[in-house]
Amino acid sequence: MKHHTLSIKAACLICFLIILSACTTTEIDQFRQSDTEIHEGESIVILGRRQSNAYETELDFVECVGNVVASGSDGINVIPESTFLDAMFPFFEPRTAPMRTDHLAQLMAQDIAVEKLEEFGIEYIVWLDGQTQRSGESGSISCAVGPGGGGCFGFGTWTDDSNFEAEIWDMDTLTSAGAISADANGQSYLPALILPIPLLARVESNVCSGMGKQLKSFLNGSV
Repeated sequence: MKHHTLSIKAACLICFLIILSACTTTEIDQFRQSDTEIHEGESIVILGRRQSNAYETELDFVECVGNVVASGSDGINVIPESTFLDAMFPFFEPRTAPMRTDHLAQLMAQDIAVEKLEEFGIEYIVWLDGQTQRSGESGSISCAVGPGGGGCFGFGTWTDDSNFEAEIWDMDTLTSAGAISADANGQSYLPALILPIPLLARVESNVCSGMGKQLKSFLNGSV
């Protein structure tokens, strides 16, 4: 019994130390090309780049950044991506969406597109591009069931890397106002002592929060 108690205490200590070490490093950078400012009645839309079926910026991440930008007393009105895409069909579909600012002139030459943009009060279009990748997986976990019960034992770890960039297009000048990049990496762990206990590095949520706050400050002209 004494040995069993010591084993439980040791397992708890190991888990506690792992929790402390499952941290994330985040770096936010910005490049400004022109002044920006949002006035009452003006809005922005945040869109994810989706060039092909094999690669697309996650919808949840786009929504997460939008929620951060819209929050607080200094929040900005963000048009939901799905609402905007439905109303602007087919101008922002993956095959027809403007990829560079020099394509905006072609878009603005179409009256129906201009009317829709004015209805939304779109002052800036923000393009989000990026993804989270997993690498460096190691360790193993095995599970078994016996007469006395079952359980999983082992240990796994991996690295998560999130790399995203937001490019801000000014719809008044039809030029790029600047860009914000966010990179985060962290080590995740999965110890299994009867039950698997995932200890995840919150790389994508950290990038979302950091990029959203920086983007809000950027558009409000405070940085």
